[in-house]
Amino acid sequence: MSKIAIDPITRIEGHLRVEVEVENGVITNAWSSSTMWRGIETILQGRDPRSAWLITQRICGVCTMVHALASVRAVEDALGIEVPPNARLLRNLIAGAQFIQDHVIHFYHLHALDWVDIVNALEADPEATAKLAQASSNWPLSSPTYFQGVQKRLAGFVNTGQLGPFANAYWGHSAYQLPPEANLLAVAHYLEALDWQREFIKLHAILGAKNPHLHTFLVGGMATPIDPNSQAAINADKIAMIRQMIAKGKAFVEQVYLPDVLAVAPFYLDWAGYGEGVGNFLTYGEFPEANGQLWLPQGIIFDRDLSTVHPVDQEKIKEYVTHSWYSYQDDNEAKHPWEGETNPNYTGPKPPYDFLETDSKYSWLKSPRYEDKVMEVGPLARMLVGYAVGHEGVQTVVNQVLTTLGVGPEALFSTLGRIASRCIETVLIAQKMDGWLDELAANIAGGDLKMHEGSRWQPSTWPTEAQGYGWHDAPRGALGHWIRIKDKKIENYQCVVPSTWNAGPRDPQGQPGPYEAALIGTPIADPEKPLEVLRTIHSFDPCLACGVHVLDARGQEITHVVFNAV
Repeated sequence: MSKIAIDPITRIEGHLRVEVEVENGVITNAWSSSTMWRGIETILQGRDPRSAWLITQRICGVCTMVHALASVRAVEDALGIEVPPNARLLRNLIAGAQFIQDHVIHFYHLHALDWVDIVNALEADPEATAKLAQASSNWPLSSPTYFQGVQKRLAGFVNTGQLGPFANAYWGHSAYQLPPEANLLAVAHYLEALDWQREFIKLHAILGAKNPHLHTFLVGGMATPIDPNSQAAINADKIAMIRQMIAKGKAFVEQVYLPDVLAVAPFYLDWAGYGEGVGNFLTYGEFPEANGQLWLPQGIIFDRDLSTVHPVDQEKIKEYVTHSWYSYQDDNEAKHPWEGETNPNYTGPKPPYDFLETDSKYSWLKSPRYEDKVMEVGPLARMLVGYAVGHEGVQTVVNQVLTTLGVGPEALFSTLGRIASRCIETVLIAQKMDGWLDELAANIAGGDLKMHEGSRWQPSTWPTEAQGYGWHDAPRGALGHWIRIKDKKIENYQCVVPSTWNAGPRDPQGQPGPYEAALIGTPIADPEKPLEVLRTIHSFDPCLACGVHVLDARGQEITHVVFNAV
């Protein structure tokens, strides 16, 4: 038996260490450790609840606006504020744009290199690559001359010996299965996606003043003005501009992203049998509609059972710190977020060290549980719940993808299923964006310009004590903020984020977190080059900055990065 430590896991947000035991070429045990501390919740204590969204948004620079949305929803829930329809629609458009950009970036720039051998693309025939591209899509950049140009650029890049973001990879690894032409196609689209995402996310600049960290959220609505007669506000020209941007985003998703997933997946269908994990899935649902329902439904699936979707009860959510570098009065007792504590208590080894003390505390992440069960969150959870409840759009695209790949729904419970689910929901959201924009335009045409509900804005109207929670099923999964307000100030604030659900350590019962469980049973071709570990971990799209946050103004060493294989 050998033990491998990968630290840091790259192509993610934040600092993540994974340790695995390998026996006879298969992972038999795994541990996930976040190696940096979050202090945002402590910073919020004693502050004005109306400013919490501005501070929590700085938890992460990749997830940008997701914490702002969860935060304003938490305060609105505590104070009984219902936002105007126009604010709901702007929030949906902003969140939808975040989903689309985030998922495209993840596929091409964070995850593709686990499946695509960049250097092997130099062996491709540009003409054959063009035929491959044209067979799956009518995307205009698909000529032999175009791919020949991409290959020439790549060759010049490789010949310098300075591979930049491509340097730290396992080129030539036996686990790579794509032919050279598919690798060249993916390289071309990797480069195109860099330019595309920069242009598409300008939607956030129009609706939120900037990206990342939008400035137009408010408790009670949005600060984005609507005025048909002002060029500094949302007007007919802005609506037309946004519509063009949505159309370009939809075209890339439908003509590049989806075809690429369907082109790559057949070479890796064995990964429909790896990486399942815990088999329990949770989603808060997202994108509120005018009828009070959520466009993407809320629900829980236990034990892979798609015949029953259970409702979500926030009171059943609790967090353990048994294997986390935090302290409760009783470390084996779980706490609901309203009662949650953020008391750092590092007891791990001092750097440099070979391996963590995984029998005790070994991560800065807590261990969230629902009814004491481990839950996976994210695109797979959303698509499984949508599929199970009969969401028409979800079922249509899921069935299209499953039919194309020649697999059944059981294939979704896997590493490959997460990749497919992320793409499927990107297609659905891209197709939905026009509907929200049409609804906003109709409201403006009808004279409804209201963006904010100010009746409960002033603290003089608040009760002495209040508590609430705000949910946003963010691109990476179920994000929750819980707030307790006393004497107009924040008494307690707790965030339970997607990567805490997915990357958290074991609980007192010894149940592994989703990352840890998903790695068990995965084959490893070369323990010195554990590409297979990256494939499953990246399929969750880790964001450890959301789960933890480190501050050291004195510049002292926080952690020591090592790689060990014994």
